[in-house]
Order: sequence, then C-alpha cells, then structure tokens
Amino acid sequence: MTTTKPMLHGLTAAALLALPALTLTPASAAPQPPAPQRMSLADAVKALPQAPESRQNHERTGATDRPDDQGCTTRAKVLIAESRTAPVIKGPCTVTSGTWYSYYDGRTVTDPRALAVSHTVPLAEAQDSGAWRWSAQRRHAYAHDLDAEAGLLAVTQESSRSKADQDPAQWLPPLADARCTYAAEWTGTKLRWGLSADRAEVTALAALAEGCGRQEVTYVQAPEAPRT
Repeated sequence: MTTTKPMLHGLTAAALLALPALTLTPASAAPQPPAPQRMSLADAVKALPQAPESRQNHERTGATDRPDDQGCTTRAKVLIAESRTAPVIKGPCTVTSGTWYSYYDGRTVTDPRALAVSHTVPLAEAQDSGAWRWSAQRRHAYAHDLDAEAGLLAVTQESSRSKADQDPAQWLPPLADARCTYAAEWTGTKLRWGLSADRAEVTALAALAEGCGRQEVTYVQAPEAPRT
C-alpha cells in the first residue's frame, strides 16, 4: 500500500522544513522586569556614584499623600503591609490598630498614631543627591515607592524625628543591631534610584561595611516614570 505525506495548507511537510525558520514575537508580550542586583555591602558602597550634595531646585514635589481610588494613602498601604498581625481597618482605608516592629529602635507598637512612615533615604537627602534633576513624575514615583521592600518603613515617631533628613555620616539607628541592615537599605535605595553619595557619607558606609560581615544589598533598578 502506498502512503503519501499529509498536506499542510497546500504544502508538504518536506516543503515546510525547507522554509527559513521564523521567530514569532507576540505583539502583546510585556517587557521583562529588571533582575534584582545582589552584592556585598562593601561592594555596593563602592558602586555608589560620588558627588557633593546640591541644593538646587529644592522642593518636595510629589510628597503629598493623596488617597487612591480605593481611599488608601501610601501611609495606609505601608501600615497594612508591615503589620505583623491582621490590621484593623475602618472606613475605606483607615488603619486603627495592628502590630508593628520599629527596627530602628527595637520597639513594638500597636497604635498607628505612634508611627511615622519614613523614607529610608529622606526626600530632602534624595533631592540633594540628584533628584533635583528629576521630572515631577519621577519625584512622585520616588516619594510613593511601594515596589521596594525598604523604600518606605513604619518606625516610631521618635526615631523618625531623630533621623530627620540626615545621612549615615550624621545619624544611625539607636539600636546597634539595626545598623548593618540600615546601611544596606540606604545603599540599596540610592543604587535603585541612581542617587549619589557625598564623601562623608561613603566613608561612614564603608566603615559600617567593615563590621557587617556578609551583609548583602539587594535592589531592583527603578523604572523611569511614565511621561504625561
């Protein structure tokens, strides 16, 4: 019995094999997110771009914490995400209780009124370290960066006021065990956003790194803010 190869849309299988290979890319394929960068704290400090701080165009554009469509502010979202117990939420998105650990000073807090949601690298420090060149959209993205684990933190009001706008050459967490983590989160935040560090800051971070053993820094490069 004689058999023939099946026809595929008018072409034999052999004819198809003779055609050049085609690479099909779905039109709707989303770009891959950047891969996390990991390095030792010492190497991360060396990777920081160094530059003197600049007070040009000093403003807090983007810092206003407006509710989103569900009524949640950035502060509320951080409190919800960081509570170690199920937070109590009233109304659209008002956090009234929960359990938070303020790692700067090692305190456990149950009243959200005792907490500040603090930028690891304060807005004024970011502005002095290169954010003065940014668009308003990018400053807004930085001020409300919920995609980075360490960009915004719930800490006690006291530790937040003590830190204010100071960098690690001027202020470190009062809890000594928190300082290596703090140095890693500070350095990772600056690398994520391409912010510079001045000489005193780098010197302080490098000194911390010497005593921090295998402390690692992990960060993902921040995307460019969409143009409007």
